[in-house]
Amino acid sequence: MRYLTYLCCCICILTTLNGSAQPVRVAVAGITHGHSGWILGRPPQNDITLAGVYESNAVLLQQSARKYGINDKLLFGDLGKMLDAVKPEAVVAFGSIYDHLSVVQACAPRGIHVMVEKPLAVSLSHARQMDSLARKYNIHLLTNYETSWYPATAKAYQLVNDSNYTGGLTKAVFHHGHEGPKEIGVSREFLDWLTDPVQNGGGAIIDFGCYGANLMTWLMKGQEPDSATAVTRQFKPLVYPHVDDEATIILSYPNAQAIIQASWNWPFGRKDMELYGKTGYVITVNASEMRTRQTNDPMEQHRKYSTAEIPVYENPFTYLADVVRKKITVPDDGLYALKNNITVIRILEAAKQSAKTGKTVALHP
Repeated sequence: MRYLTYLCCCICILTTLNGSAQPVRVAVAGITHGHSGWILGRPPQNDITLAGVYESNAVLLQQSARKYGINDKLLFGDLGKMLDAVKPEAVVAFGSIYDHLSVVQACAPRGIHVMVEKPLAVSLSHARQMDSLARKYNIHLLTNYETSWYPATAKAYQLVNDSNYTGGLTKAVFHHGHEGPKEIGVSREFLDWLTDPVQNGGGAIIDFGCYGANLMTWLMKGQEPDSATAVTRQFKPLVYPHVDDEATIILSYPNAQAIIQASWNWPFGRKDMELYGKTGYVITVNASEMRTRQTNDPMEQHRKYSTAEIPVYENPFTYLADVVRKKITVPDDGLYALKNNITVIRILEAAKQSAKTGKTVALHP
């Protein structure tokens, strides 16, 4: 029922948007993240309008302004001055993960909502400070993951939790990764902090381990694991000398187990998951394709789902706009939700400690 309610809400939102509502004024805090082009190069739409762009790297700021045709009046080299000058309703953070805290510290007292790129924070200490500020100043603090936009992700939740297709969830295996950030050609500015243990909080364990932690927390309806066991490797120490490039995390729950595989070493990019229960399994192949089978099925079923069949938000900016305009409410265990993503950081912190010590780490000692 919960999924059907969400589905109906999405259908209503997508088909009956209030044309008279003003677009949400959104500013950008940092553009060194490779995904910043999603908003800088986004054609004008009726959900958001670009109010300003902050970046401390003046050369990069000017290069991006020329590339995307951004008016110089929207460019700022000081975050506080930008916020006071353009007065955005929301800010999207596309700098390093370490910088997420300073963005919230600047925005929250001004009553400005924030959406950061995954993961929420580099550490549990940062995450708790961000949570405290968001609650004190009553702002939304969202975390964006690409997998939140996938029809296959939403359908998998429906099958596992609403339709009980799998007879419960007993095991989940998550595969997220690619050939490596340098190998796929990310920008120098992005690579510099992505491979820095302070600015990113780690390597592949952070960059891709967060996906499985986010999805599992959602599938488990917010339940935290009892413990985390992790192993990290440096298969390419000459390329990534300061951080791991391979990580495996095992999460133990009272009645389930999750295996999170995060890699900068795969021959190609992938974001998929396998969900197993007592009576069947659901395997997402990519954003839209899925393989399923139940105990009474003679063979595996293959399906492809579109956003027309499974209405989901196809980009994070429309989602942010609808949250700000109070068209939707973010559930505590939702993929974008603050509570979910604090659990993600708890998991990642425990995983890093486990990898360092070689021991299983309890999340509830």
